Parts: sequence; C-alpha cells; structure tokens
Amino acid sequence: MGHLHLRINKLLEEHNISKNTICKDLDLPRGNFNRYCRDEFQRIDANFICKLCDYFDCDISEVIEYVKEK
Repeated sequence: MGHLHLRINKLLEEHNISKNTICKDLDLPRGNFNRYCRDEFQRIDANFICKLCDYFDCDISEVIEYVKEK
C-alpha cells in the first residue's frame, strides 16, 4: 500500500515563501505545519488543504499526491 505525500516544500520553494511566512499568513501552528511537511500525519485536515490551494492559487493535485510502494 502506498502513502499520501504533501508537496508543501516544493510549493514553498517554487513560490519563494518561508515556512514562517505561510504559518503566519494562514494562522497555522508551526509544529503541525512541520509534520505535514515531513508527511508525518495520520489524517489530513480538509480545511488545511483548501487553505493551501487558495494560498498558492493551485489545484489540489499540485498539493497532494498518492505515492505507490515499490
């Protein structure tokens, strides 16, 4: 079985945005945000994904992807 991967680090890099900036802009706790960045989550908050899509003005497929196990 595969896993979900959040492409947050790539989006931050592409848009030249720091983790501190996005956490401040979206009023997110830095610890929780870091766990999402490291793919260390059991569940994903749908509102969080919506906030990311709005913030980066992108589609959900640019934020989250399914990675198959090899």
